Amino acid sequence: MPTTSSQPRVSVLVPTFEQAHFIARALASLQAQTLDAWEAVVVDDGSRDATAAVVAPFLEDGRIRYLALDANEGLGRALNVALDATTAPLVAYLPSDDVLYPRHLETLAAALAAAPEAVLAVSGVRWHYNREAEGSVPGEGLQLVQAMHRRTGLRWTERAELESDDLDRLYWSRLQALGASVGTGIVSCEWVDHPRQRHKLMREPAGGINPFRRHYRVHTPLRFHTRTGNPIDEVALYRRLRERPPTPRAQDGLTILLVGELAYNAERVLALEEQGHTLYGLWTDTPAWFNAVGPLPFGHVEDLPRDDWRAALRRLRPDVIYAQLNWQAVPFCHDVLLASAGIPFVWHFKEGPFICLEKGTWPQLLDLYRMADGRIFSCPETRDWFELASPGLTRTRPCHVLDGDLPKRDWFDGPVAPPLSAADGEVHTVVPGRPIGLHPPTVAALAAAGIHLHFYGDFTHGQWREWIATTQALAAHHLHLHGNVAQDRWVEEFSRYDAGWLHCFASRNAGELRRADWDDLNLPARVATLAAAGLPLIQRDNGDAIVAAQALARRLGVGVFYDDIDSLAAQLRDGPHMQALRARMWARREQFCFDTHVPALVAFFRQVIAHASSGPRVAG
Repeated sequence: MPTTSSQPRVSVLVPTFEQAHFIARALASLQAQTLDAWEAVVVDDGSRDATAAVVAPFLEDGRIRYLALDANEGLGRALNVALDATTAPLVAYLPSDDVLYPRHLETLAAALAAAPEAVLAVSGVRWHYNREAEGSVPGEGLQLVQAMHRRTGLRWTERAELESDDLDRLYWSRLQALGASVGTGIVSCEWVDHPRQRHKLMREPAGGINPFRRHYRVHTPLRFHTRTGNPIDEVALYRRLRERPPTPRAQDGLTILLVGELAYNAERVLALEEQGHTLYGLWTDTPAWFNAVGPLPFGHVEDLPRDDWRAALRRLRPDVIYAQLNWQAVPFCHDVLLASAGIPFVWHFKEGPFICLEKGTWPQLLDLYRMADGRIFSCPETRDWFELASPGLTRTRPCHVLDGDLPKRDWFDGPVAPPLSAADGEVHTVVPGRPIGLHPPTVAALAAAGIHLHFYGDFTHGQWREWIATTQALAAHHLHLHGNVAQDRWVEEFSRYDAGWLHCFASRNAGELRRADWDDLNLPARVATLAAAGLPLIQRDNGDAIVAAQALARRLGVGVFYDDIDSLAAQLRDGPHMQALRARMWARREQFCFDTHVPALVAFFRQVIAHASSGPRVAG
């Protein structure tokens, strides 16, 4: 076996995080290289699995060293630690889940030797187990395992500046600015495809910022930008919330344990803390990209340890457990329910029940409702639907109605912009998110009536490419595409429009609640976004059908209901009518922020606490 007495030609950087089941194969492939004048450093970025034990036998090879970071600090930090620990003039990479073929280092080093002007050599790569590329993987860019470059003074971008799966942003673009690149044209490594690849954990919809946060145990706010998604700057967005002093605990303040996930507008819970209540968090390990989990980037919520949460729950003994919100959290919230005997438990469900039926978690959902000491429903229609599904449910224990995904009041304070219609005399409508029910011919009919549609969300655009192409062919001058808008710009951006679209669909329940489906019971998250800017809500007129969004808009007098495009155009062009609707929405928009409802919610918690003290929890 080679020793370290000869000067290595290549430094191989091996970043790893909890891939004990992969790393032996990776290191064995390194040892099989035909070019043996290399040094390698494994940088373990805070693993809690058996990585150290698996690597230990490989350390008998004097060319391999192992460095362990106390906690996960990110790919950029791990690679910079590895750079600092090595000295060879050429640098190559071996992520611990990838594989090198025997001549990989040899052919890359030869390519650089043959091209003195080149700073970077790129190999061909096998990917998705049966596909090959002579250079970069199509749509993915240059991967670490393919690259060898001359040592420079450049450093990898670290987490404090940016987390991204786009390696161009993190390093390659700056490196390639220093000189040419050369390809070997030889497939000499494999970018191994599996569900826990870093880019898959980062990208919506399978991954995203919240799955990334949980998997890598990130405890700080993130600046986050994937190749396919919108930039997210939690550092800037939540700075004011995070850095304000903690609110002193009220004399009668409650200790509230938040359980599950907090969906889109997680910062709303600070409205409870601002009223003198103490917040703790205990989060599901399997969040979807839109399921906000801790550590929360705005602070003021202390997480319980997830590894031994039952013991932590017994130590804390909160006044109330507030479990929520969507279907992904149901299994974990159910586990907490069963472990929380003697602690008042409130279950708040935002999602329609139909996904739990589809996913097989309906029994756990019913347990959460039947056994919870308090039940919160997102709207009256959902409450009544569950009463039909489980008769007596709403009569045996305290119940409350509250949309669980309302934003915090802070985002309603932005400046109001002048309307676009005042400048061009045309009608401008907006859809933040998916244009559900707005089929291309419908948008063409709107255009023919002089009505513009502004479609927001560049990630959503990527999912609706065919729709966009078809619609642009039919209404090129009336469809406008815009990027994502963070909460702090909702008012300024969306107040430019005359009205906003909800999901457009024809209900089929004919007033019979048992026939209601997800669309009928759903209150779209965009309702609050539009309300913040004072926009009336456009939706189909579903007559006497039971539709939650329709009932809400009629109750508050803020809806624009239509049967056909001609009737809609007539309403939108009726200046006094629309002005009155906008004024009414502006007057009622406080109903769409969470802070407004905190006093009633806390009163409900106190009711639940009092009721729970009267006897043990049983299904009812």
